[in-house]
Amino acid sequence: MNPSFHRFKKRIEPKYYSLLFLSVICVRISAQQVIPLYNDSIPNSIGTIQEADKPTITVYKPTRDKTNGTAIIIFPGGAYGFLATDTEGTPIAKAFAERGIIAFVVKYRLPKDETMRDKSMGPLMDAQQTIKYVRTHAGEYGIDSNKIGIIGYSAGGHLASTLGTHYNPAYIPNQENISLRPDFMILVYPVISMKRGLTHSSSMNNLLGQNPSEEKIKFFSSEDNISPKTPATYITHAGDDGLVNVENSVQMYRWLQMEGVDAELHIYPKGNHGFTQRLPVIEWLEPMLLFLKKEGFYRNVSN
Repeated sequence: MNPSFHRFKKRIEPKYYSLLFLSVICVRISAQQVIPLYNDSIPNSIGTIQEADKPTITVYKPTRDKTNGTAIIIFPGGAYGFLATDTEGTPIAKAFAERGIIAFVVKYRLPKDETMRDKSMGPLMDAQQTIKYVRTHAGEYGIDSNKIGIIGYSAGGHLASTLGTHYNPAYIPNQENISLRPDFMILVYPVISMKRGLTHSSSMNNLLGQNPSEEKIKFFSSEDNISPKTPATYITHAGDDGLVNVENSVQMYRWLQMEGVDAELHIYPKGNHGFTQRLPVIEWLEPMLLFLKKEGFYRNVSN
């Protein structure tokens, strides 16, 4: 071994070895690409948008030996009042990337009357813009343009289900006529409905305001907007969820079945809201990957 390495070891106390190692690992993992969602003006915006509020996507790429051509777009939750990226974005992206799926974590705009002409449409526009970006640049990322899916958590699940049921017409500039339809959809303890008695009130109030019209409630209640062309959907929830009523997932599944859409529903008896954050990754990820494999959207290149 190089003598200089021994001299270097003597200068570092043993208790710092692990910290040095972890620092190297963290730098490698966190060195991801952050991309502005819009190159020009941001649609539906008014006034000056602060840099911290501008929507972006962060790309998490698998290693070359694991990549399999599938992409997933991640919408963190947060009741449309904040983004839980640290728990429902970054670790989710890393887990999928480890399994060969390139992941895009979306920092979508939160509904604000001060910065949007119609605050209810801001998140959906950003969701449509994200899938447009990923599909447009699929070749550059080694993505199969027919294997681009979405996953959303809690209110992010509502946004995902809204995109999955409102991909046409486009609410963003799309002269290229790029398909904004996700190929598959994963909903994790999602808010689905905006109907009182079923919805999550904070998510509804933040998105639609205190007294939304019946038209708005229907538009943003995903169970009312399913068609036979809605993407294949995997849904998971905990039966004892004290924040978002599990009936959101149950009703979504029932309507998907009625429309003939491939759907799978996993209800854990206990776990409350955010239960996937407290489970080992394999327990929540493997059922999702199995569903995607059965639907033809996933293959493990290491097998």
